[in-house]
Amino acid sequence: QVRLVESGGGLVQPGGSLRLSCAASGFALNYYAIGWFRQAPEKGREGVSCRGSSDINIEYIDSVKGRFTMSQDNANNTVYLQMNEMKPEDTAVYYCAASDYGKGCFFYGTKYWGKGTLVTVSS
Repeated sequence: QVRLVESGGGLVQPGGSLRLSCAASGFALNYYAIGWFRQAPEKGREGVSCRGSSDINIEYIDSVKGRFTMSQDNANNTVYLQMNEMKPEDTAVYYCAASDYGKGCFFYGTKYWGKGTLVTVSS
């Protein structure tokens, strides 16, 4: 059974840092497209940082470039999102997602989603 479980969300002040974790089970992350998506209040879901199923490069949306870093630990089948210099506009529910086929944050195959973790950036 494929499962993705996010953790690490919470309240952080502007300029602060958080690290999100996504523990995967039921499949091997390194053979799948994997990414972090977010949905802010009253907005659509957007891809934040993703790696395609046959890619080694990680893509980021412009608004987080230089501040967020996605990494992967294949031994523990876990993907991380390190978020630095956080801004109030980063406030959202962050979701981990995977697919057996995808390019960047466009997942074309069977998609799997975690339940999300809330990140709030506020003073």
